[in-house]
Amino acid sequence: MAEPDFSARGVRIERWPRSLTRAGQVLIQDGRLALLTSYGRVIDSAPLRAVQAARPWFAGKGSTVATVNGTRYRLTMGQRSGGRRPDASALAGRFLEAVSRATTRTKG
Repeated sequence: MAEPDFSARGVRIERWPRSLTRAGQVLIQDGRLALLTSYGRVIDSAPLRAVQAARPWFAGKGSTVATVNGTRYRLTMGQRSGGRRPDASALAGRFLEAVSRATTRTKG
């Protein structure tokens, strides 16, 4: 199994208007995005070419919005991480870069 392009734990995953998990995981690996619960159950998964991600004006610094298989999810990074809190804004930026990199690779 290859090393993931992006992985973040402790992510709050919401599908408006409800929260699906407060300590989920976002994983980009082998050209796919997977949203997982804290127990590892798949919430949604899709090839990166079918994913759109952005940081809209209404989202906080650590939040992004991802559209996966036509469903919009709000991802809030850095909610829980044991004893230390990661920089949520940096995690969100790395997530957006990983999606952008992967979708650019598949187009070109």
